[in-house]
Amino acid sequence: MKKDIKETRQHILDTGYKLIVSKGFSSVGLTEILQSAGVPKGSFYYYFKSKEQFGEEIIKSYFSEYLVALENIFQPRGSSAYSRLMEYWQRWIETQSDSCVDQKCLVVKLSAEVADLSEPMRLALLNGSSLVVKRIAQCIEEGIDDGSIIRADASMTADLLYNMWLGATLMDKLQRNADGLQRAMRITISILTSNTVA
Repeated sequence: MKKDIKETRQHILDTGYKLIVSKGFSSVGLTEILQSAGVPKGSFYYYFKSKEQFGEEIIKSYFSEYLVALENIFQPRGSSAYSRLMEYWQRWIETQSDSCVDQKCLVVKLSAEVADLSEPMRLALLNGSSLVVKRIAQCIEEGIDDGSIIRADASMTADLLYNMWLGATLMDKLQRNADGLQRAMRITISILTSNTVA
């Protein structure tokens, strides 16, 4: 794929992401996406077979970038695995709170909307989320090994925490405050340090 074709395709994906994370998948039409991207309408189907495939590619692109950012946070650099996990959750609060416009969680935004509409998009969300949970579990295992996290089933703990944070982010959208995210942080600390919910 030529560089300019690849860049145009990514530009359409990036533009679509910003619109969809703000308005939802069903509420955003192709015309709006392409006008915002400054791309002729007729050329959309050169890059994507359908709006559904476009949505699937947005999800894959989102998780690809998310996992790179996650890896940057979780890379051992002299700090404990517990500290790296806390940095991740703190960044989650900073980027997913109601006051943050640009970095809303695509998983929270699209899961309920597209799960019954598009099997490829549902699977892309599920696969991406599974990779995130797997990487969180790996960091928890590192914390157990370095003594900064209490011994527990790392996979189960990662799954529990990720689900809790997704739910807290959803409640943040409903309540228009970060109380749920702050509560999730307190519970996360308790789970990782004492294996209790306090």
